[in-house]
Amino acid sequence: MYRPGSSLSKAKANKQTVGGMTFKKTENKIPLLEDYIKNRDWVGAIVHLEYERRVTDVKDETSLWHAYCSFHNGDYKKAILIYDDMMKKSDYKKDLHLYKSCCLYALCSYDEAKREALKGPECELQNRIIFHIAHKKNDEASLMEYNHKLSDSTQDQLCLAAIHFLRSHHDEAIDIYKKLLLENKEFSAINVYIALCYYKLDFYDVSLEILSAYLNNNPKSIIAANLKAVNQFQLFSGKTAEETFKPLLTAYEGSNLFEDNDLLRHNLAVFRNGENALQVFPPLVDAFPEARLNLVIYHLKNENFKEAFELVKDMEPSIPREYIIKAVVHAVLGQENELRDQLKIAQQLFQLVGSSSSECDTIPGRQCMASCFFLLRQFEEVLIYLKSIKNYYQSDDDFNWNYGIACAGNGDYKEAEEAFSLVQNERYRNDDCFIRWLTRTYIMNGKPRLAWDLYINMETSTETFQLLQIIANDCYKMGHFYYSAKAFDLIQRLDSERDYEDAFRGAVVGVFQMVVAEKESTEHLLEVLNMLRSAGNNPQVEYIFKIVRKWGAEHGVDI
Repeated sequence: MYRPGSSLSKAKANKQTVGGMTFKKTENKIPLLEDYIKNRDWVGAIVHLEYERRVTDVKDETSLWHAYCSFHNGDYKKAILIYDDMMKKSDYKKDLHLYKSCCLYALCSYDEAKREALKGPECELQNRIIFHIAHKKNDEASLMEYNHKLSDSTQDQLCLAAIHFLRSHHDEAIDIYKKLLLENKEFSAINVYIALCYYKLDFYDVSLEILSAYLNNNPKSIIAANLKAVNQFQLFSGKTAEETFKPLLTAYEGSNLFEDNDLLRHNLAVFRNGENALQVFPPLVDAFPEARLNLVIYHLKNENFKEAFELVKDMEPSIPREYIIKAVVHAVLGQENELRDQLKIAQQLFQLVGSSSSECDTIPGRQCMASCFFLLRQFEEVLIYLKSIKNYYQSDDDFNWNYGIACAGNGDYKEAEEAFSLVQNERYRNDDCFIRWLTRTYIMNGKPRLAWDLYINMETSTETFQLLQIIANDCYKMGHFYYSAKAFDLIQRLDSERDYEDAFRGAVVGVFQMVVAEKESTEHLLEVLNMLRSAGNNPQVEYIFKIVRKWGAEHGVDI
């Protein structure tokens, strides 16, 4: 943006420079324009300028300052109106097209911004604008063309660092910022950019350390305070992050801080686990890429899978987090509706992130590879990646659920049971899928009674019938014939259309064999024989009773 070169004050005074801008010095106690701008009080500056425009002839410099302050206050449309009005003059400066282009860029009108920029003079500002537009439009040819036009000036290097940041080349951005800071030690705000890069690299402690000195000198910096809060959120919790805003609320006491600042309002909803998400996130989707992603996460948590899919179906991922969230949506839809194509897309997206050189050694990268192999049902490979990050997720219910399934899928039922026991979320523990896996784990670990108790405590439904089938078949396979017989007895009562008689009789005979081997009680034998008798007589049942009675007579057991 253009920064006009002198104050609008009428007071006679000497010139002074503040933050690179030249003002006139005055002893007048009434606040001057330079005071407002120095304190970044854009509203106060705008009120001052509007008064100037009412009581004096409108000068170009007054208008330029008015547009400048409107831009920094986020009122881009107002700034555009001022520039358009100035361009009605026949002798207007062509630079106005570049300033208007900046406003259009901020409004995400990239095509219009480029057209406007090309109407302006060829200069470094024009190069920077079109360079950023090329990035937004994924125009790689233009991006390279205007990259070569950048100079070694501070502004151009800041622009280059910003593009590196936006393209997730955070190490390259840090190198440029550190070099600029060495050459311009008074540019302390660069520390905030460096801290933001370290945040993106998951070095939250480093980011906080860099931020601390800047915040001590600039406690009213909303950007820096917000960055500190999101670091706290990643390291600790949403509640801790929200506490970080208290000094900011004190500094801006009397203002509607969260209502007036989209970024703070967005992050507060995140810190509060999606509170007011449907009011906060949708209007910000086009302004903040994170708003779209967090809205998708909100829909996933609330099982609004179709709404989540609508938000990602046309999204072209450019950063790992976007790939991951899109993969999760496809995976959920694929699993919910048994859609193989969706699962394949999810698997490919997970693999792209997990195998990339920048993410392969990160925790999200390893989670992605685990998810990729999970969808391929290659549980041995899943465990390689999950075990490498297990120490970071000891109390994470989602991790323990997935780790338990992977262990069970790989035949390590003892560790699977330990993982399932760590899941504390009651909604998860009451989930039918979780109960089925836990049931199988109990049976495989020789604890059929616990598996049976899970069934007893469930309300009758289609899911309970599926659980009975697991108990019946897995208990039979593992030699827990008593509980297998009980399950088959109930199954054949509930499903008269299919024949379970052979399986049921086999389980009863199994109980008898266990009694003969002195590994089962005669009480359980008598119980299953009563079940067998009540199911109806046939030659096979009579033969079983004949054999059992003969054994009973020989061993003093009344059958």
